[in-house]
Amino acid sequence: MSSLFDQSALVDLAERLVAAARKAGADAADAIATRGVSLSVDVRDGTVEESTRAEDDEVGLRVLIGRRQAVVSTNDLVRESVAALAERAVAMARVAPEDPYAGLADPALLAKQIPDLDLVDHVIPEVSELERRAVAAEAAALAVDGVTKSGGASASAGIGGLVLITSTGFTGVYVGSRHSVSMQAIAGEGTGMERDYDWSSTVHAADLDDPEEIGRSAGERAVKRLSPRKVPTRKVPVVFDPRVAGSLVSHLVSALNGASVARKTSLLRDRLGQRVFAPGIRIVDDPLRRRGLRSHPFDAEGVAGKPLALVEDGVVTTWLLDCATARELGMTTTGHAQRGVSSTPSPSASNVHLEPGPDTPAALIGDIAEGLYVTDLIGMGVNMVTGDYSRGASGFWIENGTPTYPVSEITIAGNLLDIFGTLRPANDLTFRYGINAPTVRVEGLTVAGL
Repeated sequence: MSSLFDQSALVDLAERLVAAARKAGADAADAIATRGVSLSVDVRDGTVEESTRAEDDEVGLRVLIGRRQAVVSTNDLVRESVAALAERAVAMARVAPEDPYAGLADPALLAKQIPDLDLVDHVIPEVSELERRAVAAEAAALAVDGVTKSGGASASAGIGGLVLITSTGFTGVYVGSRHSVSMQAIAGEGTGMERDYDWSSTVHAADLDDPEEIGRSAGERAVKRLSPRKVPTRKVPVVFDPRVAGSLVSHLVSALNGASVARKTSLLRDRLGQRVFAPGIRIVDDPLRRRGLRSHPFDAEGVAGKPLALVEDGVVTTWLLDCATARELGMTTTGHAQRGVSSTPSPSASNVHLEPGPDTPAALIGDIAEGLYVTDLIGMGVNMVTGDYSRGASGFWIENGTPTYPVSEITIAGNLLDIFGTLRPANDLTFRYGINAPTVRVEGLTVAGL
């Protein structure tokens, strides 16, 4: 089992690829190697429906000749084919169009130390343990009064490793693990059935929510959705449950992506240094969070990671940049490059969170005479160029400061700039996902129902 965590063979392979690329005529090169091992079990009605295990090592080589670059990748590489792969990559680069922004990271920006982020749980559970977790989650959901069927439970575990070698002398290696449990419950009968879910995903198994609690939560959520109503169309305050509030932050992350800014397809392309949120709002990207789901000590170009405030006191402070987009925008990379073995780097966020506010969720809702508490969103009706926002939703209607009856088959609509400008976070932030937010209140969205 320990061999799964040993990346030395991948390091050797990546080093040989970079050396072969230079020998074949590349001016610069980098190689990225990944390891993935996953195990999952799906259960329905107490019986295992599917059990799968997958293992895969892949490697990608990027070569540069001047400002021309090419990428080749494989998952079936033997020692004798290293030279051939490098020669093919160099031949492709010679005929590739010039990219004025292509190039490796400035050596001065590369990570000099690899911090320990506690990303590895060295115990990969047996299939029997994953089955136990899934069965326990399902049984707990079915025990909830009103739950009539199981939509299925699952449990999974795995590891993922990454090696990056560059011709500028960088060598970086890290490994991460993942454990998860999920359950979908169905309540009611016939056309009156409703479903809901819950899940937990962590780096270490010890941090997983109890499977019984996951199942119970899924069942209770499904039962609460029974006998939903529709509401007349109107503008009201809308409160987003933490499970869906992170979606608003994810729209911000998309708008701050340097590639979108460079293409002029971001609604925030002219808003750097401007106030977009209310004073006091702070949103942070932190690739160095210990045991974070998206943590990494360096990015896909070897640039050192560091916590970064994307929004400070309501003001947009930065774009998310890799080296190429930074050069295009006349800036410096923020260390947000990501890539697969068959692609060139591009910007992407890591662990992002909206910092909590001073009010409890109850206080945030307490003065709402009529409004909507959203627990689920449907569809992707968001225009990132104009900010127009329209998504299907379900949840609970708020009357006199209290969520009362369930509502469904409604649409909430507005504009992201207005949403950002009126957004108020509660104090109940927890870190469960890659993008996290507390309960959030937004003013004046249109709720379209009857």
